[in-house]
Amino acid sequence: MVPKIMKQGRFTPWFYLLGALVIMTVFIVYPTIRTFTLSLRDKTGANWASADCVRGQPCWGIFENYRYALTDKEMLEALRNNALWILLTVPGTVGAGLMFAVLTDRVRYERIAKTIVFLPMAISFVGASIIWKFIYYLEAGARSQIGLLNAIIVALGGEPVAWLTNPKWIVNNISLWIVWIWLWAGFCMTILSAALKGVPTEILEASRVDGASEWQVFWRIMLPMILPTVTVVATTMVINVLKVFDIVFVMTNGLNGTEVIANRMFKFIVTNQGRSMAIAVLLIALIIPVMIINIRRFREQEAMR
Repeated sequence: MVPKIMKQGRFTPWFYLLGALVIMTVFIVYPTIRTFTLSLRDKTGANWASADCVRGQPCWGIFENYRYALTDKEMLEALRNNALWILLTVPGTVGAGLMFAVLTDRVRYERIAKTIVFLPMAISFVGASIIWKFIYYLEAGARSQIGLLNAIIVALGGEPVAWLTNPKWIVNNISLWIVWIWLWAGFCMTILSAALKGVPTEILEASRVDGASEWQVFWRIMLPMILPTVTVVATTMVINVLKVFDIVFVMTNGLNGTEVIANRMFKFIVTNQGRSMAIAVLLIALIIPVMIINIRRFREQEAMR
């Protein structure tokens, strides 16, 4: 028999959730609905987006801002770059974090080593971007006014490289990807290191006694056992990459083939709010599936405990 004090009415659980629901409604649900509504307005905000249509040119009516977000040349460049960020920086960041997690667990001064690797996370992304901009810096036509990286290259007898203003857009993007990996590798290391410490030592010792090399122990025992955590870290990085803004804005402002979705959205926030909101909705649409995957992985991990 359930004690009377434990009995709850049908609506009692909702009262416990009421505070969280109100906060979510005010700060998440309403802004999302408002963003979608604004995305259907023209650049003045006074009329529907169809008012911006030009006779004789393609028009999607009130969804004209979405036509821009999905077909404009610069938006397609931003979508391409975000896709490359996902394909290259996510594996690079997670891989670097996993490598650091494995190696720092084996060194004598583990805490110091992990602190050094994690240290970039203590710097604001804007500050880190300014630091790296000076490292990459190259004054056009002046060999004497170069950043640290080019100073090293010149000292070794090479020619300075325009890391952020190179005619080859891929070079400019790689320069940004390096900064991203440098910043986030410490975060990935921390999460993955905690997962590695959760691997039973008995299994590792038994595999070594059976003659398995350290390479085999890692690939056949450690990695499969922490794979759910690796997946969660990877999907988290995908979400962060889709929202990348500050590094691009500070270092290149999207010039020379480095444009990304969030930076494109920011450029229209004053001049054409409708377009800016349409890009924001597109960004939300890209992030939601990854968030769903992440939530499912969290639930699977909780179920395994």
